[in-house]
Amino acid sequence: MPKITELGYLGVYISDPKAWKEYATEVVGFEWLDDGEGDRFYLRMDEWHHRIALHVNGKDDLAYLGLRVAGQDELKEMEDHLRSMEVPHRVCSEKECEERHVLGLIKLEDPSGNPLELFHGPHLEPAMPFYPGRRMFGRFYTGAGGIGHTIIRSDNVDASQQFYSRVLGMRGTVEYKLSVPGHGKVTPYFMHCNERDHSIAFGLGPMEKRINHLMIESNDLDDVGYTYDIVKQRNIPIAITLGKHTNDRMLSFYMVNPSGWLLEYGSGARPSTHQTEYYTKDIWGHEFQMPATMGMADRGRL
Repeated sequence: MPKITELGYLGVYISDPKAWKEYATEVVGFEWLDDGEGDRFYLRMDEWHHRIALHVNGKDDLAYLGLRVAGQDELKEMEDHLRSMEVPHRVCSEKECEERHVLGLIKLEDPSGNPLELFHGPHLEPAMPFYPGRRMFGRFYTGAGGIGHTIIRSDNVDASQQFYSRVLGMRGTVEYKLSVPGHGKVTPYFMHCNERDHSIAFGLGPMEKRINHLMIESNDLDDVGYTYDIVKQRNIPIAITLGKHTNDRMLSFYMVNPSGWLLEYGSGARPSTHQTEYYTKDIWGHEFQMPATMGMADRGRL
């Protein structure tokens, strides 16, 4: 069975390019890339052409997730597998591949309508070293773990779990059983495909947007504290304070980005155990700040 190897890239819709440029470079440390296309910009984290594409159309939500397979043969195996599982999909043209900076591309949706792109052969730029938008102690940790992880909307958790495991070859289960005051028990699913504890998660209940948060990781803990100070100095809303997770042991915090969903900035995660465990609370910190502009579905706990 063909399998996903990483969450490779992300496409998001935005409404305010100026705010995103300031936030992405001066706060987070991404490199801003403008290829002169007019309707989109790119954010770099490493030697890839980009890891995040910003599409200017005003929706302020997830546009697509890019899920990588190892190569051309694996993408063809995935195409055959999708057909055998009767999953609607479309093999993309060379022009569409060039637009995404990949060699091969298949577009489809998960059971909740989240757009997915299966790809192989990303465009790398080793001759253009990553240049952070502001000072960093280390660098973003990507490598075999991909861009990071994300929590997305799921209208039917069982259907989502079956899709990401049986169709895409990921594995995982519930990792938290949390009691949230006023909202009962929350039991999110975490799916992994490589050394990260998880790449995609879902099961937070009803969500207005397709995406709850994206986690990015630095290989130096001081970058977390440095970014935390910048966020407080600029009065950027902090949704969840600095703390340490029990599942991936990440030390992180969550902030609101210009599109209204969350970015988790962390460091120090342990590799995936590849065996199931669950927890009922975090190790320390991670206190809800609950900005007035965000509903329960958009606050995210994990």
